[in-house]
Amino acid sequence: MSKDVVNDAPVPDAHDGIDRRNFLSCMAWAGTGLLWSMVGGVPSARLLGQSKASGRFGGHEDFTFAHISDSHIGFNKGANPDVSGTLRKAIDRANTMAAGMKPPDFLLHTGDITQNSKATEFDTAAELNKSFRGEVFYVPGEHDFIDDGEQYKQRFGKNTVGNGWYSFNHKGVHFVGLNNCVQVDAMGNIGAEQLAWMRSDLAGLSASTPIVVFAHIPLWMVYEKWGWGTGDAAQALALLKRFGSVTVLNGHIHQVMQKVEGNVSFHTAMSTAFPQPAPGAAPNPGPMTVAAGKLASVIGITDVRVVRGHSHLAVVDHTLGEGA
Repeated sequence: MSKDVVNDAPVPDAHDGIDRRNFLSCMAWAGTGLLWSMVGGVPSARLLGQSKASGRFGGHEDFTFAHISDSHIGFNKGANPDVSGTLRKAIDRANTMAAGMKPPDFLLHTGDITQNSKATEFDTAAELNKSFRGEVFYVPGEHDFIDDGEQYKQRFGKNTVGNGWYSFNHKGVHFVGLNNCVQVDAMGNIGAEQLAWMRSDLAGLSASTPIVVFAHIPLWMVYEKWGWGTGDAAQALALLKRFGSVTVLNGHIHQVMQKVEGNVSFHTAMSTAFPQPAPGAAPNPGPMTVAAGKLASVIGITDVRVVRGHSHLAVVDHTLGEGA
């Protein structure tokens, strides 16, 4: 496990392999707060609290869903000695985020639910997540697979395929949950069996079907030196090229980053537990201690609203500290 580091490292220089301007433009240290839109297969986003008429697309109603990640239940070091408390606050925020509207239809959790894959940690997480006013869909992180995923599969992997992948449809949108946390040389990995399943799962869908893929480790190469990427992601993304609207949601890196490539919009979420350093801004990744009273400003939650729009999704800052 990496030691805690203090948030005093500089933004990486060009020789670190990161373009400084692109780095600064895509990083959002203050947290997440996103009302996502996807009507007629075209995604967009709007600020929380900004009014916008609801509608329907293809006979389906608009809807919202929330996204959280990296709760790390069981972690108790200086970066956050009360991860249960911050998860509870994140769920409370998810229940009330869409002010003036009904609660989100469901919640996506993109892994590292626990710190050490212990039964008691999974039990605590499951109990806390019961307070969400809807269904919760999970994919595992590497911290949930320390015991080959047995505890995870018992709690959250029932009725899934293989090591925990699956898909579902909701109001005209197709959601694909992947397990890419079985790492190879520190990188995320999907594997041949899961890729074959994914090919079959997508085969019968129209190219106009909006697709949301959610997995723990980013499906784009955020920072290879730290293993922040998925080695065989290109094979999965090739299967998604024919679709007009694809959104990929990930966690793992504990900070908001976004990228758009053609028809695919990538987004990573803040942790509900603690931040990690920006890519290359510290010797190693790991729990990052921030100044007293600042934790709530660097952890957060994403809210997603499916309404009519004309552009790719965009991340809007919204932290657990806002409105506290």
